[in-house]
Amino acid sequence: MPFQQVFPRSFTASSIREHAPALSGVYGITNAKEWILIGEADNIRDALITHLEEPGTPLLRHNPKGFVYEPCHPMNRRKRREQLTLEYQRSSPRRP
Repeated sequence: MPFQQVFPRSFTASSIREHAPALSGVYGITNAKEWILIGEADNIRDALITHLEEPGTPLLRHNPKGFVYEPCHPMNRRKRREQLTLEYQRSSPRRP
């Protein structure tokens, strides 16, 4: 099952602060052609801001444009991240 949120939000500080919750969950970062990263965090908003503000990382070199997220209980996060990673690997020529 793909992310519950179908359309990505803009991967900018203002969009992340406005839309990403400070909750436990999983998130995906895309550049509109491929999934760059599927991750999990105790605080989705903080994790996305950290990715955005880390200069020179491989993630930023892939020119991220959007993010999606899905709140979930901390005990379920790892399993859900693994499910999403497998699903998007099958549907994309590039692994997240």
